[in-house]
Amino acid sequence: MQVDLREFWPKILEATNETLAMVGFSLLFATLIGLPLGIALVVTRPNGLLHNRPLFNVLNAIVNFFRSIPFIILLVAILPITRLIVGTTIGTSAAVVPLVFFAGPYIARLVESSLLEVKPGVVEAAEAMGATPWQIVFRVLVPEALSSLILNLTIATIGLVGASAMAGFVGGGGLGDLAIAYGYQRFETEVMIITVLLLVVMVQGLQSAGNHLSKGIRRR
Repeated sequence: MQVDLREFWPKILEATNETLAMVGFSLLFATLIGLPLGIALVVTRPNGLLHNRPLFNVLNAIVNFFRSIPFIILLVAILPITRLIVGTTIGTSAAVVPLVFFAGPYIARLVESSLLEVKPGVVEAAEAMGATPWQIVFRVLVPEALSSLILNLTIATIGLVGASAMAGFVGGGGLGDLAIAYGYQRFETEVMIITVLLLVVMVQGLQSAGNHLSKGIRRR
């Protein structure tokens, strides 16, 4: 039985809003975790501003552990934690929890990569002027790496869009849930095509916005 798309558009709009909400909240919380974690990886590494090998090894191991778990497995593995935090394992709010666990360590690595791109001479000049390690981090490293940070956060956001679609396998809501419930389980090809196109448009828009913002900062 073919679905009536005219009646189905409200569901598509609702699923799109759910995907945007999942990605937005997940990116916010994952950045709040990943940004300081990435900075910590940079400053505590050997020869870092606050070098601390034991702490670096612990943080590095934690990041590598979570990054080594495929999202679909992580999604199921932390269901008890998800239930503990939001009281349910189904719906948009429940999908945010595994998305944060997935994206936080990933963003930490991206932040680490961006900060390590800053030329050592810039840091050495700041040290010669008597700047403290945290002044160097927030007044030198982060501003110098801002363009790269924006590009890497764009990459992380696009990764979250793809992961949010996978959350549909456990009733996470959004376009992924819609595609599975109607496009896959009910063989509604039109719904599958529409959801794919919407995800493509979303990713293209995010990438273009990230490129434009990064380029604008680089020119300053």
